[in-house]
Amino acid sequence: MITGSQIRAARGLLNWSAAETAERSGIARNTIQRLEGFDDIPPSRTQSLTELRRVFEEAGIEFIGSPGDGPGVRLWK
Repeated sequence: MITGSQIRAARGLLNWSAAETAERSGIARNTIQRLEGFDDIPPSRTQSLTELRRVFEEAGIEFIGSPGDGPGVRLWK
C-alpha cells in the first residue's frame, strides 16, 4: 500500500497536477486530493491505490520504505 504523503510526494517529483494525475490514472481529481489529505494509508478502495502506484511507477517513481517505517519516494528516470 501507499500513503497519502507518498502520493503528494510522487506528484511533486513528477510536477503533475491533480488533474493530470486523474487523467493518467482514471481516478477522479477529488478522490486524489482526498487521498493526499492523509499521512498514512488513506481509507480507499485498494484498487485506487494500486492504480495510482502503477501509474507513478510507470512514470519513474520508486516507492521506498513501508507505511509504518519511513515511507518515501524517489524518482528514477
